[in-house]
Amino acid sequence: MHGDVSIEPIYADFHIHTVYSPDSLVQPKTLVDMLVAHSFIKVAAVTDHDSIRGCRATIELASAYPDILIIPGVEISTAQGYGDVVVLGTEELPPKPWTPEGVADFAKSVGGVSIVAHPFREYGMGERARNYKVDAIEVLNGGSSKQANDQAKEFAKSLGLPGTAGSDAHQVSELFSVYNKVEAAMDVDAVLKAIRKGSVSAQINRGSIHF
Repeated sequence: MHGDVSIEPIYADFHIHTVYSPDSLVQPKTLVDMLVAHSFIKVAAVTDHDSIRGCRATIELASAYPDILIIPGVEISTAQGYGDVVVLGTEELPPKPWTPEGVADFAKSVGGVSIVAHPFREYGMGERARNYKVDAIEVLNGGSSKQANDQAKEFAKSLGLPGTAGSDAHQVSELFSVYNKVEAAMDVDAVLKAIRKGSVSAQINRGSIHF
C-alpha cells in the first residue's frame, strides 16, 4: 500500500504457546485450524518458552492458507528471575546470558519487537521494566487478573510505550481470549512496525470464557 490508501485493520493474538512449550497442549495444526475458522482473528504470534521450534512448524502449516499470518517469536525467561520478555519477529534465540537489556537489544538487532510480558503477575518484571529499552508492554494478558492488567495499562501509559494484548494460551480454550487491532497490512514487518509506532490497541474478546 502506498500513500494515503487506507488499509483494513487486522486482528492478532501476540502471545501463544504450542506443545513446544513444556506446559502447553496447543498443537501447531490446531492453532492454524483455529485461525482459519475464526471470523476475524487471522494473525497469531507463536511465542514458546525459550524455544523457536514451534514457530517453524506452525509457519510451515500456515503457508497453505493465504489469509492467515504467523509471526515468529519467543518468550524468553530472563536471567535472575527478572521476568519474561516476548520477542516478536525472530526465528532464532538471543545469545546468552538472557538479561532484559540483552534481549531488548537482540530484538532491535534483528528488526524485531521486545514486549514485557505480564509485568505485574507473580514473577513479572514490574517496575524494573523502566530500566530497559523495550518496545512495548503487554497490557492485556489472558492469564492475568484484571488488577494486574489494569496496572500494566497504567504503567505503559506512564512510560509512553505501546500496549499489546496476548492470550498467553497454553490450551485451545484459551486462544484469542484477548487480541490486538492492528493498523497494518498482512505482513510480519508491517505488523512489527505498527507495534513500534503504537498503531495497535488491546481488546478483550467478549465471547471468551476467561473475561
